[in-house]
Amino acid sequence: EASSGSTAISEAYFARLTGVPFITVVAASTSSEKVRLIRSYGAEVRFVDDASTVYAVAARTAAETGGHYMDQFTYAERATDWRGNNNIAESIFRQMSMERFPDPRWIVATAGTGGTSSTLGRYVRYTGRMTGLCVADPENSAFFPAWSAGDRSLVTDTPSRIEGIGRQRVEPSFTGPVVDRMTSVPDAAAIGTVHALEQVTGIRAGGSTGTGLWVALRLVAEMKDAGEQGSVVSLICDSGERYLDKYYSDAWLAEQGIDAAPYRDGVLNFLESGDAGMLTD
Repeated sequence: EASSGSTAISEAYFARLTGVPFITVVAASTSSEKVRLIRSYGAEVRFVDDASTVYAVAARTAAETGGHYMDQFTYAERATDWRGNNNIAESIFRQMSMERFPDPRWIVATAGTGGTSSTLGRYVRYTGRMTGLCVADPENSAFFPAWSAGDRSLVTDTPSRIEGIGRQRVEPSFTGPVVDRMTSVPDAAAIGTVHALEQVTGIRAGGSTGTGLWVALRLVAEMKDAGEQGSVVSLICDSGERYLDKYYSDAWLAEQGIDAAPYRDGVLNFLESGDAGMLTD
């Protein structure tokens, strides 16, 4: 498999259960904790310095070893039945059914393969809901500029620093027509938001969670300013314990030139006072 790490952890787990050898190809920048978890299930991890080559190296490795390249980036959007059968969209609306506003005004997703946003957008349309789908996209990702320009061929020169989401190309599983809105999110905003999340709730989450939550809070601020009522749904994607050497490391943030504190403070201020502050910056 070609993976940013999180998918490979699950695949390595099931490979061990079924007695199948598993090799994953990841970027050299992948967090050390993810790599440790993959290896803990007996999988082999191969690194590439250029993140854009993970696909070709994974396909070549499968061919050379007599294996099968699973290619999540092509098949994610069809891996589950988007009409139902307990997919992520059906689960969200089931959980929301007892809330004050059961049909969210917005669901905020992020895009790695594009499979999650494809399922959410298709399900909303299939069930005839008025919920909008907003995709939050990190710096250096091709999804936002390509969607904005209507050109799937657009690529970026630099890989995303937010693991699990943001790609240098538009992945085959990303279904742009079911997305109602996209927002580009500074990496500092994503990281500052998860720092605020930990301070308020005690939950430590990864950068993809911060990317989506930042946009969800901006949508809440926008609705508030417009006098609208409703609910906004976002996802907590994975544990921040996997990124202690990155998003929770002062040394890494300094090395990357990321100052997350103003965004963290803006989120905290908004949650406490309702003042959008840095959320509108």
